[in-house]
Amino acid sequence: MAKQEDIFKNVVSHAKEYGFIFPSSEVYDGLSAVYDYAQNGVELKKNIREYWWKSMVQMNENIVGLDAAILMHPTTWKASGHVDAFNDPLIDNKDSKKRYRADVLVEDYAEKLNQKAQKEIEKAKVRFGDAFNEEEFITTNARVVEYLAKKKEILARLAKGMSEDLQDVKALIEELEIADPETGSKNWTDVKQFNLMFGTKLGASAESAMDLYLRPETAQGIFVNFLNVQKSGRMKVPFGIAQTGKAFRNEIVARQFIFRMREFEQMEMQFFVRPGEEMQWYHHWKEARLKWHLSLGLGKDNYRFHDHEKLAHYANAAADIEFNFPFGFKELEGIHSRTDFDLKAHEQYSGRKLQYFDPELNENYVPYVVETSVGLDRMFLAVFATSLQEEVLEDGSTRTVLKLPAVLAPTKAAVLPLVKKDGLPEVAKKIIEDLKWDFNVAYDEKDAVGRRYRRADALGTPFCITVDHQTLEDQTVTIRHRDTMKQDRVAIGDLKSIIENEVSMKNWLMKM
Repeated sequence: MAKQEDIFKNVVSHAKEYGFIFPSSEVYDGLSAVYDYAQNGVELKKNIREYWWKSMVQMNENIVGLDAAILMHPTTWKASGHVDAFNDPLIDNKDSKKRYRADVLVEDYAEKLNQKAQKEIEKAKVRFGDAFNEEEFITTNARVVEYLAKKKEILARLAKGMSEDLQDVKALIEELEIADPETGSKNWTDVKQFNLMFGTKLGASAESAMDLYLRPETAQGIFVNFLNVQKSGRMKVPFGIAQTGKAFRNEIVARQFIFRMREFEQMEMQFFVRPGEEMQWYHHWKEARLKWHLSLGLGKDNYRFHDHEKLAHYANAAADIEFNFPFGFKELEGIHSRTDFDLKAHEQYSGRKLQYFDPELNENYVPYVVETSVGLDRMFLAVFATSLQEEVLEDGSTRTVLKLPAVLAPTKAAVLPLVKKDGLPEVAKKIIEDLKWDFNVAYDEKDAVGRRYRRADALGTPFCITVDHQTLEDQTVTIRHRDTMKQDRVAIGDLKSIIENEVSMKNWLMKM
């Protein structure tokens, strides 16, 4: 556990030191759970967003984009259920005065049971080697069976308590002897519901101002525009509407850096289908979204599906793609079968029909919806934390390297003149002028070239291009590969194709 905490501290420190993420308003001591994306962070974030957009919109003929407003008519949130049901269960510790989400406390306890089971499985793998039958071991080993059964029982009781009896959630916390993570105190208050929406006002004067909310999710902007997009784009079911944008939640406990923030960005797609066909599309998008994640090469073992025990009021099926963050497996993306709840609710509250005429069936119906929704900030954290590595080199020295997927790297290449004289800077800058039309590239002439390599490694730059005296003779340069540190001598004219081959979104997405 201490090791995981150290890794996480290194992630936060590196993000600030190398210009990826700063605490917001830091000169005023910051604002809790609000962060600014710095010069390198904004590029990495943009590249993740573009990688998602290209795969979701550009590569699918039946999916189009939308950018709905953050401010929406307040009845939107009444219809969606957010006014009445967008709550988290909070619990306070009477001794520490700290506030927690009751469900997270229980889920963290259940995850520890899962980790104990996994340790038993890993030990058995080593003990039995190639003869190990994991499926049989999980169903027959007494300890593993006990751990997993207890986990399932706890989560089932939590799900029931969340929907029917919050007092039983408190009773569960007390029975499991769950303590305040910071102080160890077990002196808890009752569990209460807490609405997460931020309120604001629209109007020139306090008397006439309309009460509004900052949107807590981006999905509703898609639903209220469903018919506008369908008709103007002549879309045929099944089709999807994709959107990226900011959402705002007044989180009870916003923690773990950018994993849970009060202002965050979502990348989501709502896929409209015929009623009765939603489950086949639900399974399709589960598989498709996992393939997208795996295309980035962050490691198959870092992902797992978690099927929901407790379903939201609008869903008939739901699963999370969980990622192994430095603090354990947590939700990265949600795939939900939302039924026809949202469109029917907006029909009811607006008094307007939101139906589709299906020419093949010759009938009108309210489509069902399958949603895929990934947090852009969480995606950033998953990529960044997994890529940050300390390596021991052959000479015994260490290097800090940010092995970002090259397609996402903020800067694709750093161009370095060996020395700041003899015309080398001029050649380097000419190379920059040529490459910058296609790639984000940087120029660096300060310090010895070895230190510049290390700086580029820490920034996640896939290539370093060194201009030396031989360049003046034969128009060749040394290109160094970040991950292997291998160096090749190549012609200046070949640089564009070499970099393109490694960083093009086409090449990466074709891995799916």
